[in-house]
Amino acid sequence: MGEIIVFTSGKGGVGKTTTIANIGAGLSQLDKKVVMLDTDMGLRNLDVVMGLEDRINYNLLDLLENRCRLNQALIKDKRFPNLFLIPASLKNVPLGQYERAFAILTEQLKSEFDYCLIDCPAGIDQGFHFATSVADRAIILITPHISAVKDASRVLHLLNGTKINKVELIINEYDEKLVRKKYMLSKNDIEELFDIPVLGTIPHDYKVIISQNKGIPVVTMHSKATRRFMYLSKQMITDCSCAEGAYAYDFS
Repeated sequence: MGEIIVFTSGKGGVGKTTTIANIGAGLSQLDKKVVMLDTDMGLRNLDVVMGLEDRINYNLLDLLENRCRLNQALIKDKRFPNLFLIPASLKNVPLGQYERAFAILTEQLKSEFDYCLIDCPAGIDQGFHFATSVADRAIILITPHISAVKDASRVLHLLNGTKINKVELIINEYDEKLVRKKYMLSKNDIEELFDIPVLGTIPHDYKVIISQNKGIPVVTMHSKATRRFMYLSKQMITDCSCAEGAYAYDFS
Protein backbone atom coordinates (compact mmCIF):
# COMPACT_ATOMS: atom_id res chain seq x y z
CA MET A 1 0.00 0.00 0.00
CA GLY A 2 1.38 3.37 -0.98
CA GLU A 3 1.68 6.60 0.97
CA ILE A 4 -0.04 9.92 0.28
CA ILE A 5 2.19 12.91 1.03
CA VAL A 6 0.88 16.45 0.76
CA PHE A 7 3.32 19.31 0.20
CA THR A 8 1.96 22.54 1.60
CA SER A 9 3.03 26.04 2.56
CA GLY A 10 1.62 29.10 4.24
CA LYS A 11 2.36 31.31 1.25
CA GLY A 12 3.19 31.07 -2.41
CA GLY A 13 6.61 31.43 -3.96
CA VAL A 14 8.52 29.18 -1.55
CA GLY A 15 9.32 26.50 -4.15
CA LYS A 16 6.67 23.91 -3.34
CA THR A 17 5.91 22.87 -6.93
CA THR A 18 9.59 22.70 -7.87
CA THR A 19 10.27 20.57 -4.80
CA ILE A 20 7.50 18.09 -5.64
CA ALA A 21 8.70 17.82 -9.25
CA ASN A 22 12.26 17.04 -8.21
CA ILE A 23 11.45 14.73 -5.32
CA GLY A 24 8.99 12.89 -7.56
CA ALA A 25 11.69 12.48 -10.21
CA GLY A 26 14.20 11.51 -7.52
CA LEU A 27 11.94 8.83 -6.04
CA SER A 28 11.30 7.40 -9.50
CA GLN A 29 15.06 7.06 -9.99
CA LEU A 30 15.16 5.13 -6.72
CA ASP A 31 12.83 2.55 -8.30
CA LYS A 32 9.64 3.84 -6.69
CA LYS A 33 6.42 4.22 -8.65
CA VAL A 34 5.23 7.79 -8.16
CA VAL A 35 2.19 9.82 -9.12
CA MET A 36 2.09 13.60 -8.64
CA LEU A 37 -1.28 15.35 -8.25
CA ASP A 38 -1.71 19.07 -8.83
CA THR A 39 -4.70 20.29 -6.79
CA ASP A 40 -4.20 24.00 -7.46
CA MET A 41 -7.34 24.42 -9.55
CA GLY A 42 -7.19 27.37 -11.91
CA LEU A 43 -3.47 27.99 -11.36
CA ARG A 44 -1.80 24.71 -12.30
CA ASN A 45 1.97 24.82 -12.68
CA LEU A 46 3.28 21.32 -12.03
CA ASP A 47 2.81 20.31 -15.66
CA VAL A 48 4.77 23.39 -16.81
CA VAL A 49 7.65 22.75 -14.40
CA MET A 50 7.79 19.16 -15.71
CA GLY A 51 7.50 20.24 -19.35
CA LEU A 52 4.36 18.14 -19.84
CA GLU A 53 1.78 20.86 -20.54
CA ASP A 54 1.40 19.84 -24.21
CA ARG A 55 0.41 16.29 -23.31
CA ILE A 56 -2.68 17.10 -21.23
CA ASN A 57 -5.94 15.59 -22.44
CA TYR A 58 -7.74 15.19 -19.12
CA ASN A 59 -7.23 16.60 -15.65
CA LEU A 60 -8.06 15.98 -12.01
CA LEU A 61 -11.50 17.59 -12.28
CA ASP A 62 -12.35 15.31 -15.21
CA LEU A 63 -11.52 12.33 -12.99
CA LEU A 64 -13.56 13.60 -10.04
CA GLU A 65 -16.57 14.20 -12.32
CA ASN A 66 -16.18 10.77 -14.00
CA ARG A 67 -15.53 12.22 -17.45
CA CYS A 68 -12.53 9.95 -17.98
CA ARG A 69 -10.81 6.87 -16.60
CA LEU A 70 -7.69 6.99 -14.46
CA ASN A 71 -5.42 5.68 -17.21
CA GLN A 72 -6.66 8.46 -19.51
CA ALA A 73 -5.77 11.21 -17.03
CA LEU A 74 -2.37 9.84 -16.05
CA ILE A 75 0.51 11.43 -17.96
CA LYS A 76 3.58 9.21 -18.03
CA ASP A 77 6.88 11.06 -18.03
CA LYS A 78 8.93 9.31 -20.71
CA ARG A 79 12.18 10.50 -19.10
CA PHE A 80 11.30 8.73 -15.82
CA PRO A 81 9.58 5.36 -16.41
CA ASN A 82 8.10 5.25 -12.88
CA LEU A 83 6.76 8.82 -12.79
CA PHE A 84 3.23 9.98 -13.60
CA LEU A 85 1.30 13.25 -13.35
CA ILE A 86 -2.36 14.16 -12.95
CA PRO A 87 -2.68 17.90 -13.68
CA ALA A 88 -5.13 20.30 -12.09
CA SER A 89 -7.97 21.86 -14.02
CA LEU A 90 -7.65 25.38 -15.38
CA LYS A 91 -11.19 25.89 -14.11
CA ASN A 92 -11.41 27.17 -10.54
CA VAL A 93 -14.25 25.33 -8.81
CA PRO A 94 -15.46 24.92 -5.20
CA LEU A 95 -13.68 21.77 -4.03
CA GLY A 96 -15.74 20.81 -1.00
CA GLN A 97 -18.26 18.91 -3.13
CA TYR A 98 -15.49 16.66 -4.49
CA GLU A 99 -13.90 15.50 -1.23
CA ARG A 100 -15.55 12.06 -1.24
CA ALA A 101 -14.62 11.44 -4.89
CA PHE A 102 -11.08 12.60 -4.12
CA ALA A 103 -10.82 10.17 -1.21
CA ILE A 104 -11.93 7.29 -3.45
CA LEU A 105 -9.46 8.30 -6.16
CA THR A 106 -6.50 8.57 -3.79
CA GLU A 107 -7.27 5.20 -2.22
CA GLN A 108 -7.06 3.71 -5.71
CA LEU A 109 -3.78 5.50 -6.31
CA LYS A 110 -2.38 4.15 -3.03
CA SER A 111 -3.04 0.63 -4.27
CA GLU A 112 -1.18 1.24 -7.54
CA PHE A 113 1.68 3.58 -6.58
CA ASP A 114 4.37 3.63 -3.91
CA TYR A 115 3.97 7.38 -3.46
CA CYS A 116 1.24 9.86 -4.25
CA LEU A 117 2.61 13.41 -3.95
CA ILE A 118 0.00 16.16 -3.72
CA ASP A 119 0.83 19.74 -4.68
CA CYS A 120 -1.40 21.74 -2.32
CA PRO A 121 -2.51 25.27 -3.20
CA ALA A 122 -0.72 27.94 -1.16
CA GLY A 123 -2.63 29.41 1.77
CA ILE A 124 -5.20 27.94 4.15
CA ASP A 125 -8.48 28.19 2.25
CA GLN A 126 -10.66 25.35 0.90
CA GLY A 127 -7.91 24.13 -1.43
CA PHE A 128 -5.70 23.47 1.59
CA HIS A 129 -8.42 21.49 3.38
CA PHE A 130 -9.21 19.54 0.21
CA ALA A 131 -5.59 18.54 -0.44
CA THR A 132 -4.78 17.64 3.16
CA SER A 133 -7.98 15.68 3.79
CA VAL A 134 -6.58 12.46 2.25
CA ALA A 135 -2.92 12.70 3.28
CA ASP A 136 -1.00 10.26 5.47
CA ARG A 137 1.95 12.62 5.80
CA ALA A 138 2.58 16.33 5.31
CA ILE A 139 5.68 18.29 4.37
CA ILE A 140 5.65 22.05 4.94
CA LEU A 141 7.83 24.06 2.55
CA ILE A 142 9.26 27.24 3.97
CA THR A 143 12.02 29.73 3.29
CA PRO A 144 14.09 31.07 6.22
CA HIS A 145 12.30 34.41 6.25
CA ILE A 146 10.17 35.70 9.12
CA SER A 147 7.02 36.12 7.00
CA ALA A 148 7.26 32.57 5.61
CA VAL A 149 7.89 31.14 9.08
CA LYS A 150 4.88 32.99 10.48
CA ASP A 151 2.58 31.72 7.74
CA ALA A 152 3.91 28.18 8.07
CA SER A 153 3.15 28.27 11.81
CA ARG A 154 -0.52 28.75 10.97
CA VAL A 155 -0.36 25.81 8.55
CA LEU A 156 1.17 23.59 11.23
CA HIS A 157 -1.60 24.56 13.65
CA LEU A 158 -4.23 23.51 11.11
CA LEU A 159 -2.42 20.24 10.31
CA ASN A 160 -2.46 19.35 14.01
CA GLY A 161 -6.24 19.18 13.73
CA THR A 162 -6.20 16.58 10.93
CA LYS A 163 -5.66 12.83 10.82
CA ILE A 164 -2.12 13.35 9.50
CA ASN A 165 0.29 11.78 11.96
CA LYS A 166 3.63 12.81 10.48
CA VAL A 167 4.58 16.39 9.66
CA GLU A 168 8.04 17.55 8.56
CA LEU A 169 9.70 20.68 7.21
CA ILE A 170 11.84 21.37 4.15
CA ILE A 171 13.69 24.69 4.10
CA ASN A 172 14.23 26.17 0.64
CA GLU A 173 16.64 28.95 -0.39
CA TYR A 174 18.93 28.10 2.52
CA ASP A 175 22.24 29.96 2.60
CA GLU A 176 24.93 28.64 4.97
CA LYS A 177 27.00 31.83 4.66
CA LEU A 178 24.10 34.02 5.77
CA VAL A 179 23.35 31.64 8.63
CA ARG A 180 26.95 31.84 9.85
CA LYS A 181 26.76 35.65 9.75
CA LYS A 182 23.44 35.43 11.66
CA TYR A 183 21.59 37.18 8.84
CA MET A 184 19.31 34.16 8.32
CA LEU A 185 17.46 31.74 10.58
CA SER A 186 19.36 28.48 10.94
CA LYS A 187 17.99 24.99 10.49
CA ASN A 188 18.20 24.46 14.26
CA ASP A 189 16.39 27.76 14.92
CA ILE A 190 13.51 26.74 12.68
CA GLU A 191 13.37 23.21 14.08
CA GLU A 192 13.09 24.61 17.62
CA LEU A 193 10.44 27.14 16.61
CA PHE A 194 8.21 24.47 15.06
CA ASP A 195 9.16 21.54 17.29
CA ILE A 196 8.99 19.19 14.29
CA PRO A 197 11.87 17.64 12.32
CA VAL A 198 13.49 19.33 9.35
CA LEU A 199 13.77 16.74 6.60
CA GLY A 200 16.45 18.79 4.88
CA THR A 201 17.42 22.07 3.25
CA ILE A 202 17.67 23.18 -0.38
CA PRO A 203 20.27 25.80 -1.31
CA HIS A 204 19.72 28.66 -3.70
CA ASP A 205 20.86 27.40 -7.11
CA TYR A 206 20.53 29.26 -10.41
CA LYS A 207 20.28 25.91 -12.22
CA VAL A 208 16.82 25.47 -10.69
CA ILE A 209 15.64 28.48 -12.69
CA ILE A 210 17.25 27.08 -15.84
CA SER A 211 15.57 23.71 -15.29
CA GLN A 212 12.15 25.33 -14.77
CA ASN A 213 12.43 27.33 -17.97
CA LYS A 214 13.42 24.19 -19.87
CA GLY A 215 10.69 22.06 -18.27
CA ILE A 216 13.13 19.49 -16.90
CA PRO A 217 13.71 18.55 -13.25
CA VAL A 218 17.01 19.82 -11.90
CA VAL A 219 17.83 16.29 -10.67
CA THR A 220 18.81 15.51 -14.27
CA MET A 221 21.58 18.11 -14.01
CA HIS A 222 24.77 18.33 -11.98
CA SER A 223 24.26 21.01 -9.36
CA LYS A 224 24.11 21.77 -5.64
CA ALA A 225 20.34 21.40 -5.69
CA THR A 226 20.59 17.98 -7.37
CA ARG A 227 22.48 16.53 -4.41
CA ARG A 228 19.96 17.90 -1.95
CA PHE A 229 16.88 16.78 -3.87
CA MET A 230 18.29 13.28 -4.20
CA TYR A 231 19.14 13.29 -0.50
CA LEU A 232 15.57 14.35 0.30
CA SER A 233 14.18 11.65 -1.99
CA LYS A 234 16.18 9.02 -0.16
CA GLN A 235 15.10 10.46 3.18
CA MET A 236 11.49 9.98 2.12
CA ILE A 237 11.92 6.22 1.94
CA THR A 238 14.43 5.39 4.65
CA ASP A 239 15.62 6.45 8.08
CA CYS A 240 18.98 7.63 6.84
CA SER A 241 21.57 8.16 9.59
CA CYS A 242 24.04 9.97 7.34
CA ALA A 243 24.62 13.69 7.59
CA GLU A 244 22.65 16.01 5.32
CA GLY A 245 24.14 16.22 1.87
CA ALA A 246 26.14 13.01 2.26
CA TYR A 247 24.07 11.15 -0.30
CA ALA A 248 24.96 11.74 -3.91
CA TYR A 249 23.18 9.97 -6.74
CA ASP A 250 25.26 8.46 -9.50
CA PHE A 251 23.89 9.57 -12.88
CA SER A 252 26.50 7.71 -14.92
